[in-house]
Amino acid sequence: MDVSELIACPDCDCLQRRVPLPLGGEARCSRCEAVLYRSCRNGMQHTLAYAVAGLFLFLIANVYPIAGIEMQGHRQAASLYDAVSVLWQEGHAEVAVLVGLTTIVSPSIQIGLVLFLLVPLHFNYLIQGAVPVLRILETVRPWSMMEVFFLGIVVSLFKLEQLAQVEIGVALWAFAAMVPILIVGGMTFDPDEIWEKVRALS
Repeated sequence: MDVSELIACPDCDCLQRRVPLPLGGEARCSRCEAVLYRSCRNGMQHTLAYAVAGLFLFLIANVYPIAGIEMQGHRQAASLYDAVSVLWQEGHAEVAVLVGLTTIVSPSIQIGLVLFLLVPLHFNYLIQGAVPVLRILETVRPWSMMEVFFLGIVVSLFKLEQLAQVEIGVALWAFAAMVPILIVGGMTFDPDEIWEKVRALS
């Protein structure tokens, strides 16, 4: 049997043989029922579109205030960076690091890697480093928990509420919209289709 026909379940590591799927179908693990892969027409274009939409929402979430904060009679608009800074200055270093990683660092890396890989492929150009990036995305994709991003926002607002009066800002709604968009984008991510494109351009 050709090794390329085998796929390991991301949840239980059970090796199984790939089978052709009808359009819109999905293959599940015979042991734990986890989703192994899906069949989606133009999946790469869909993933790219969701990544671009996620990028715009991520920029809005970082440029506009996530909340209005009033402390000791002083009122100011706070961005994600300001929220992390306030949490750090108030002695909540662990929470500040958690919020910074889940709301700024992790989404920017994930969106950046997808765009770095798919934008050149969309224009039939294979950029140097595409193969390692694809391998990284395949490795981290099962561990990509988008809901953790939003949880980081909720944690930061909860902690800030204990320090000051907080009013929800535009950035929170942008972030709330970004999470489901990136989740759907992850569902359309088809490594097989991308590998075929990479091989064709190699």
